[in-house]
Amino acid sequence: MKIDTHIHAYTDSLAERVVKKLSETADCPCYTDGTIKGARELLARSGIDYGVLLPIATKPTQQTTINNWVNEVRGGSIIPFGTVHPYADDALDELDRIKSMGFKGIKLHNDYQGVFIFDEHCHRIYKRCEELGLPVVFHMGYDPVSPLVHRAMPCDLKELSEKYPKMRFIGAHMGGNYQWEHVLRYAVGLRNVWFDTAFVAADIDRALFAEIVKKHGTDRILFASDLPWSDPAEEIKLVEELDIPASEKDMIFSGNAIELLGLEL
Repeated sequence: MKIDTHIHAYTDSLAERVVKKLSETADCPCYTDGTIKGARELLARSGIDYGVLLPIATKPTQQTTINNWVNEVRGGSIIPFGTVHPYADDALDELDRIKSMGFKGIKLHNDYQGVFIFDEHCHRIYKRCEELGLPVVFHMGYDPVSPLVHRAMPCDLKELSEKYPKMRFIGAHMGGNYQWEHVLRYAVGLRNVWFDTAFVAADIDRALFAEIVKKHGTDRILFASDLPWSDPAEEIKLVEELDIPASEKDMIFSGNAIELLGLEL
C-alpha cells in the first residue's frame, strides 16, 4: 500500500487560474489540471492508494469555505486535512470543527499565510491542536513565493518540539526545502517530528537524504509527492532506492502514516 501524505487540489472554479499562477511563480510544471478529479486520477496512475489533501487558507476569511469544500470531496482515495489562518479570530473554533468533522490534521503554510512559524498567533493554534490531538504539517524552508524570507526553518522545529512535547509536527520537504544541511544539524532525532518526502527527489543529494532518514529514523519518515507539483513516480523511486529493508520502506510508504494519523483503511 502507498499513502501520499502531501497532495494539493483546488475547486473546479479556481483550479485553472491557480495552476497557471503557481506554475509561473515557481517556474514548475503541473502534473494535473489542479482539480480533485485530476488528483484522484494521478494517484491511481501512480499506484498510490490514498492521498492526504492539504488545503491552505491564504486569508482568514477563506478557512471555513475551504474546509467545507474538503469535507465535500473527501472519501475514496482522499484523506482530509483542514486549514486555519493564524490571524483568523475564529481559528480555535474552526480547529474544534475540523476535529468534529474527523479531519486528520491541519496544514499551515507560513509563507503563503504571511506569518512566521514562531509568531504568537501560531502558538495558540499549536496549543489547541495539542489538546485536540491534531497533527500539524508545515511547509518548511524555501518557497518561490517568498524566495528571500523563510518563515519556517529546521531550527524552529526544534524549538516547537521542545515547547509542545505532546504535539505531532510534520516538517514537509524533508524538514526544510533546500535547507537539508540545517535539517541534519537541528531537526533530526526530534521524537515528535516527522518529515515528509514531498518535492525533494529532483534536488536532494542522495547521500544526504539517506543520512537524514537513517539518523531521524525510518519510523518518522512519510512518503509524499506534493502532487500536482511533482511526479509521484520520482518520489516513489527516491524511497525505493534507499538501502534499507523492504519492511522499513513499507513503513515509509504507508505504515507510518497509518499510525500517525490513526487511519482505519
